[in-house]
Amino acid sequence: MRFLKSIVGCCVSALILVGCSDSKDTAGIEIGNPEIADTDTVSQEPVVLALTADFSVDYDDVEQAVLAKKAAKDEPVLLDSFSMTLSEVRSYSSYYVAVSVDPTDGLQVWPDEADLDTSITISFTEGSMVDEAFNNINLEDGGYLKEIGVGLKPLDGKGSMYGRILVDGEYVPFEYSLSAFQKVMLRYHFSQVEWVTDSLVNLSVVFYVRYLVDGLNLTEAEVSEDGVIHFNNTDNAALWNRLNQRFLPSFRPLRFNYVNAQGNALEDYVADIWEGVVGAMSDNTIENGDFSDGLDHWIFFKQLYGEATATIIDEKDGSHILKVDVTNGGSKSYSVQLIQEDVALVAKKKYKCVFTIWSDVEGQITARIGTYDDYETVGFMEHPIVKTSGQSFEKEFTPSESTPFARFELNLGKMERTFYIKDVKIYRIEE
Repeated sequence: MRFLKSIVGCCVSALILVGCSDSKDTAGIEIGNPEIADTDTVSQEPVVLALTADFSVDYDDVEQAVLAKKAAKDEPVLLDSFSMTLSEVRSYSSYYVAVSVDPTDGLQVWPDEADLDTSITISFTEGSMVDEAFNNINLEDGGYLKEIGVGLKPLDGKGSMYGRILVDGEYVPFEYSLSAFQKVMLRYHFSQVEWVTDSLVNLSVVFYVRYLVDGLNLTEAEVSEDGVIHFNNTDNAALWNRLNQRFLPSFRPLRFNYVNAQGNALEDYVADIWEGVVGAMSDNTIENGDFSDGLDHWIFFKQLYGEATATIIDEKDGSHILKVDVTNGGSKSYSVQLIQEDVALVAKKKYKCVFTIWSDVEGQITARIGTYDDYETVGFMEHPIVKTSGQSFEKEFTPSESTPFARFELNLGKMERTFYIKDVKIYRIEE
């Protein structure tokens, strides 16, 4: 099942507005200010959305438990001490204003630029809460949040995890070296954020012990002369490598990137979290594609002299039609856009895009699936001719890359006319 709830991210100072050609993959780049469900966001008073974060250990085998499960008496592995250095927090957002931040790299929201050397020691085993240090973070400031990134480093550049392993009914102490990681960035999907109030969200960074150790026979590890089981690049090295492969997924983010001991930058998704975002085959990855909830999940965007209104027509049979009345087509096809973000796509799998559309004036539009951060076309870009009677647009495509945040666009500008749109679907047709 696809994750649903979105929140608004951060933005920075606006720059000079720059257009782009319809003939390129970057056609439809965001410029100006968006309108969500016909609401003028420009005239609204600024809203502050604060962030707090907590850090803990959980012994459950369920990804998100209501309460963290404490260790049982016969737990095969117990953690006694596990701490890391919190070095930064980043937001990854889409923007409908020109910004001086690269959406691919994200925006550092903590620490402040004036105090970049600030860090916090986080204890997962004792449980740490960060609130006052995040006082200056405002997640609602013009963008649409995709992910929150949590940057961590091993203590003192190396660091270890300490605990005990149950061997023949007795606990034997262990030390797991974190020297394989210079620094890590855990990237949590927006749906993994908890809404505490309308103005406060909390991110729980939980280390799930079961994901680290289940399926590994740690009882076969050699015990050193000091009576401790050491996992590092010389002691129990094979098991150490397997623990390293599981370490970052045990935090349960959507994805992660890190710099290893050799200085190489690596990244990956957490498989089952990714599968939850992508959903099952034949699931419609478009939310509210029948417009039964108005324009929820849709962005109705006007720029470059484009003027239009969007209304929902309720049919007698219970279906719904989106009516877009373009009163000024503007200078580009993307002067008027209907957009849905956060369309999860798997590379090299076949998908189908289907929707019904007609207009009072026959003419061309642009239908496109691209990315929010580098504006590349990852699905398709077509220029169908819209007729004056209802017709079904159908396009099979194979994404060029996997992404949880593709963007479906209908570019409806450049001439005055009225569109009628219904039943928008994008679904996978190949396992």
